[in-house]
Amino acid sequence: MQKYVINGSKPLHGSVEISGAKNAAVAIIPAALLVEGVCRIENIPQISDVTLILRILQELGADVRLLNKHTVQIDCRHIKSFQVPDELSRKMRASYYLIGALLGRFGRAVVSMPGGCDLGTRPIDLHIKSFQALGAQVEVLGGYVHATAPEEGLKGTAIYMDQASVGATMNAMLAAVRAEGLTIIENAAKEPHIVDLANFLNSMGGDIMGAGTDVIRIRGVKALHGGTYSIIPDQIEAGTYMAAVTAAGGEVLIKNVIPKHLDCITAKLVEMGVRVEELGDSVRVSRSGPLKRVNIKTMPYPGFPTDMQPQIAACLCIAQGTSVVNEGIWENRYRYVSEFRRMGANIQVDGKIAVIQGVEKLTGAPLRACDLRAGAAMVVAGLAAQGTTEITRIHYIERGYEKLVEKLQGLGADIRLVEYADEDSGRENQAG
Repeated sequence: MQKYVINGSKPLHGSVEISGAKNAAVAIIPAALLVEGVCRIENIPQISDVTLILRILQELGADVRLLNKHTVQIDCRHIKSFQVPDELSRKMRASYYLIGALLGRFGRAVVSMPGGCDLGTRPIDLHIKSFQALGAQVEVLGGYVHATAPEEGLKGTAIYMDQASVGATMNAMLAAVRAEGLTIIENAAKEPHIVDLANFLNSMGGDIMGAGTDVIRIRGVKALHGGTYSIIPDQIEAGTYMAAVTAAGGEVLIKNVIPKHLDCITAKLVEMGVRVEELGDSVRVSRSGPLKRVNIKTMPYPGFPTDMQPQIAACLCIAQGTSVVNEGIWENRYRYVSEFRRMGANIQVDGKIAVIQGVEKLTGAPLRACDLRAGAAMVVAGLAAQGTTEITRIHYIERGYEKLVEKLQGLGADIRLVEYADEDSGRENQAG
């Protein structure tokens, strides 16, 4: 087993390159199933979720070749199976995109219920409702989702999302892009990775308009052709490094970003007293003085992202005054609070509300990551803390951050990856 060991209270300086977006990659790679040709996908992040989804495609029969560490070539023309291996799909939440992609390709899909981080009840009823609207029959039997299109194929239709679900919006796009006729998705989610998926599909011959707005129009095409596409930079990885500088102090140039995607994060950091300078495809973040309190409410894009809430909460632990965080997306997002308290944080949680009274300093402590973003937040807290912080269960963190230790070391952080004897593996939740 491995853990992170961090000696904190060292300001960060230098520059860091942001990788491709995890949330775009785990949908775009399954979308290659819909393509009758060779896909070359660039700027893929080196993270465990991407490794898993590529393994699933290989198990289905795809020819997957890594051309370099950030470019993959995928040829799905010879795939004949529409059933995804259970032991792989249960390890990640994004395996549900395989339902939409396989349904669009074969008119059949058999995929086990997805795994991933435990952030509370995350039913896929909106996904199922979308597939049914397109004409598919969908059943959940023995832990598997069985989806079957009618003999004449999926038909374009009107789909109304009861809530702006990112996953359901993207899955509906995957299923509809080769369906006959026009599909209109109303109350669609607007996140940057939804736009990226639409751009990928369009570059392969799809006809999708309106991605990034709350109404997406998809005119089905008979086939998608091969091509080359580059994934957008990761908004949340960039935000996490912005939070790291905010917590530890210093000045860092964060490169390969789309500053517009970071507006909601930047606005809160500036309110906290952080200096953020936009420079084309990079941002310079610096903090030398004390942090100020702010209030945060997580909302769908373009609101403040739930995936950045724990990292900003780590910063607020050492801000002057009392901050209030309102988690509007996931009910289990506050599981990191007990770990922060071990470091001396003063946080009280009541339902969806966390009240954070800033303290003068955090103190290093042994911590256990409980999900991807909570684990990243513990790294942020450890960088700010006095003394040594040790973080175990880092497999959660490596689901979404490429070379985190190396990148932080490049900024002057005292962080190491250390081997240790696993004494409680039976208690670990390996679903992450």
